[in-house]
Amino acid sequence: MTRVSGVILAGGRGTRMGGVDKGWVELDGKPLIVRAIERFGPQVNELFVSANRGLERYETLGYLVVPDIVPGFAGPLAGLHAALSNARNEWLASCPCDSPWLPTDLVARLRRACVTAGAQVAVARTASGPHPVFALVQRTALPVLEGYLHSGGRRVREWYRSMPHVEVEFEDEAAFANLNAPEDLARPSSV
Repeated sequence: MTRVSGVILAGGRGTRMGGVDKGWVELDGKPLIVRAIERFGPQVNELFVSANRGLERYETLGYLVVPDIVPGFAGPLAGLHAALSNARNEWLASCPCDSPWLPTDLVARLRRACVTAGAQVAVARTASGPHPVFALVQRTALPVLEGYLHSGGRRVREWYRSMPHVEVEFEDEAAFANLNAPEDLARPSSV
């Protein structure tokens, strides 16, 4: 059985949420980061939290907190880069902290698709399109990612399409919903 590292991406500015640290925003009395850990954590063998502020608070969760190595809030790829730089396993799965209903079989399905397709990257996809931060990346992709970031690239989709990849179809659109703004917190629970 292949071991997989995982990273929950909580390093953004949270501008659409009023500039707050989204990982600590509560949904039904529970922080989004805790909801992500509950659903994503059991799917991986090693878990990181990608954060760029409030590191001490995230450390209280008991996981290694990795801030971006690339400066200036460079986006989710910078969080992926920091986690890949620290991962001990051949594969790294990622998800955002603000998707409380992510699939509990996400990593297994992405891993199966990578093996079948011989891909370095697998990305979740629904009828609405790809969800590029719900991904599985082979650690061998790190040099390509470093080059892309250092050249100023920031678009996740553009980066993963530059290497062998596969998009994996998921039917449950709501499982990939992001809670980006205060009004999103009023959505009924999906799962």
